Amino acid sequence: MTTSELLAGKVAVVLGGSGGIGAACALLLAQAGARVAVVASRDPAKAEAVRHTLPGSGHGAYAAAVEDSASLARLAEAVRAELGGADILVNSAGMTRPVAHGDLDALTDEIFDQVLTVNCRGAFAAVRAFAPQLGAGGEGLVVNISSIAATTAVGSSIAYCASKAGMDVMGAALARALAPSIRVLTVSPGVVDTDFVPGRDRSWSEKQASATPLRRLTSPHDVAQAVLACATSLAFSTGSVIQVDGGRHL
Repeated sequence: MTTSELLAGKVAVVLGGSGGIGAACALLLAQAGARVAVVASRDPAKAEAVRHTLPGSGHGAYAAAVEDSASLARLAEAVRAELGGADILVNSAGMTRPVAHGDLDALTDEIFDQVLTVNCRGAFAAVRAFAPQLGAGGEGLVVNISSIAATTAVGSSIAYCASKAGMDVMGAALARALAPSIRVLTVSPGVVDTDFVPGRDRSWSEKQASATPLRRLTSPHDVAQAVLACATSLAFSTGSVIQVDGGRHL
């Protein structure tokens, strides 16, 4: 079997598909033969732009707000009707608001709730919406994109760290609840070389890279390779957190 046939016949839904990590995941999954539903948070034009970069045919572009469960339900129905249903769900949608950990007053209830809603509840709601499709063939897969902030407690805000810790635990609980028809894995990157966090410039990135044992930041491609492994070579794994951080957690 060639690389382009590894996921032939599969449909992969990538939430956050217009972001750096999501677009990289969409590309590798498409290169492995999957038809990919690229999902942007609100702007279908962004999803369409990524879809045009994918090899193969039969891909789709959609928009859905992960904080809106009704929007996710509509997305699941569209994927079922247009692509035949999902086999793989990648939860790479996320957000953050940088707040210094020591500034408790700056981390308002509004910010805290928004970060947890998008990063943690949104991922759960997406699994809930797609679970009937994922489980139908008995070999469904969910891959949640977390962060080593979940365990190091170092991140853009305390709310962000908490949301990713919740995602890790939720992944383990879902892996038990949905087995054996759906596997659930979590990919946990270190600092990723994207513009996800506002205000972080090149000098900041270089400092973080120098403090990482493998001496560079995590790339979106690194994360996507781990997601592809979850869908191919790690077929007997579920409930695990896979760190892709160049040893930064050490």
